[in-house]
Amino acid sequence: MFGGFGGYLIYVALLLLIPMWASARVKSTYKKYMKVPTSSYMTGAQVARRILDENSLYDVTIEETKGMLSDHYDPRKKVVRLSSDNYHGHSMAASAVAAHEVGHAIQDAENYAFLRFRSALVPAANFGSNFGMIFILIGFVIGMSQLYLLGIVLFAAAVLFQLVTLPVEFDASNRAMAQLVSSGVIRNNEERKTKKVLNAAAMTYVAAALVALAELLRFILMFVASDE
Repeated sequence: MFGGFGGYLIYVALLLLIPMWASARVKSTYKKYMKVPTSSYMTGAQVARRILDENSLYDVTIEETKGMLSDHYDPRKKVVRLSSDNYHGHSMAASAVAAHEVGHAIQDAENYAFLRFRSALVPAANFGSNFGMIFILIGFVIGMSQLYLLGIVLFAAAVLFQLVTLPVEFDASNRAMAQLVSSGVIRNNEERKTKKVLNAAAMTYVAAALVALAELLRFILMFVASDE
């Protein structure tokens, strides 16, 4: 499949470079638009609160959290957590990230199917990502095909989680754009720049899914080849 050892090295390099490229892109785009204020000059926290209130999600709270781009929505505690730069920032980047996380809160309130499916996959995905590779490695070393196959099945659960994450994240970004415009946080001439932030962030999930899918395919092909 990989054209010998040289081809395998290229394959491994791509597995490393694709996530690095996606991460570098989102960071550079974020840093660029973190310096550009929105016309409404609202902070990320204010944006999140306005969109939440306009969707009658008064029970969802907003908290500041540490770290860069550590923003997330906690469905268990009904909390939108924004990193300090986004919580206090007046930028397009801050507004985009805040609206995106609120997009997840809206998904949760509407019982969005893919979000529910992804949440249901969490236990299997965690177990698969932790033990799938171990079983694959042990099965390969000792030549036990049943253990190798079990590892593939477990790893596939983690890959499925990555794939289901894609529609969840893209839908949250689409909701974010619609809410930012309808709530008056950004104007029409600011939509293109805001989309750049959301699209760059989405690429990190696409890259992770591609890498995981490629790895799964490699394990499957190796398993088939070992049985021939």
